[in-house]
Amino acid sequence: MNHLKFYLSAIVAFSIWGTFSLVLKPLHSYASLDILFYRVFSCAVIMTVISLLFKRKQLKNNLEIFKSLHPKSKQKTISLNVVSSILLTANWFSFIYVMNHVNVRATSVAYLVCPIITTILAYFILKDKLTTLQWLSVFLSFLGCLLLSYTSLSDMFYSSIIGFTYACYLVSQTKNNQFDKFLVLNFHMIIAALILLPFFPAYSGPIPTEFKFYFFVEIIAVMYTIIPLLLNLFALSGIASSKVGMILNINPIIAFILASTVYNEPLNPIQIVSYALIFVAVIVFNGKEIFRLKTEKL
Repeated sequence: MNHLKFYLSAIVAFSIWGTFSLVLKPLHSYASLDILFYRVFSCAVIMTVISLLFKRKQLKNNLEIFKSLHPKSKQKTISLNVVSSILLTANWFSFIYVMNHVNVRATSVAYLVCPIITTILAYFILKDKLTTLQWLSVFLSFLGCLLLSYTSLSDMFYSSIIGFTYACYLVSQTKNNQFDKFLVLNFHMIIAALILLPFFPAYSGPIPTEFKFYFFVEIIAVMYTIIPLLLNLFALSGIASSKVGMILNINPIIAFILASTVYNEPLNPIQIVSYALIFVAVIVFNGKEIFRLKTEKL
């Protein structure tokens, strides 16, 4: 039962992200960069205020831990978190652009590609061990994505960019577990905000005046950024990134359902078979853990 809370954290995080289109689509008339600017700036401000008001003790402890590190470890820690911030920023921009200017289905495909990339990166970089059944599930996922690319090569191109950036972020965070999760994420948000700040004057549009824009941006900042990312980081502290990566498939399956039912995006038999294959792959990959957790519960 020790791992159940980590699995639940990942499931809840990716389930939330699966419904992202419900709050992002109402902003389709706004530029992708504007949504990204205000999303990141809002997250950075909200989390910094919370850290300074309610997490001063953890902040002090984390600073002491950082000071006690060897100089090379300090440099490695800073580099890891700066790169993580860049990956998050790239992932968010590509996701928003594709969601609002390509189609919802392409974003769902992105997070079908992501688990495959995550699993392979984790195998080679983190030395995660995979069973024969888990490799079979990777093959099934790859086959499903291959079928989807056959229906639309451009969608697969956009999807691969989104999936690769987030897969790299997932793998990087497995080695980033010695500090408070909230403060780590706060640092990522601040760096992301600093990266975007120089571009804001030149690339942002007119300051939005509609209440709707700020309403949905704040929902995105809290419910679709801070909370699921914290749940994600917590999950990575207890289970392998390859497993978190495969659970991520919950996200695109929900997005796929919304794309076909809410947004009436066309769907063909090949796409149905592709998603079915990937759903089976998730069950196969996590089958041993699902069975073990069920047995322990009984």
